[in-house]
This record gives sequence, structure tokens and C-alpha cells, in this order.
Amino acid sequence: MSERWKYQIKMGGIWGVFMSLFMLLFDLKTISVSEQLSQPSFYIRAATFIILGIFVLGYITWKSKTKQQNR
Repeated sequence: MSERWKYQIKMGGIWGVFMSLFMLLFDLKTISVSEQLSQPSFYIRAATFIILGIFVLGYITWKSKTKQQNR
């Protein structure tokens, strides 16, 4: 696997997990954690955050990293 994909998976995955946990805690005021974890919508939202993090955020941060290294 190339360095770019390793970097994108690492950065995007961390962001996706962080956002999933943040949204879990944000919704804690209305729905308990056990109820949220039992709903499929939580896992769909978490997968969406992780995929977007890897492909969008990871790509943007990789481009900025290579741009800084080339200076």
C-alpha cells in the first residue's frame, strides 16, 4: 500500500471515529448510548463519516502535506 493511502486511512479514520463519538455524545441529551448503538442509523452515519474522512479529508491533508514538503 502506498504512503498516500496509509496517510489518508490514518487521518480520515481518526477523524471519522472522532466525529462518530462526538455525535454519539451530542445526541446523548435525547437518546441513551445503548439505544443509539442498537440503531442501524448510528452505524450508517459512522461509516459515512469514516469514508468521507478517508477520501475527502485524507486527500486534502495529503495534498497540503506534499505541498509543504516540496517548498
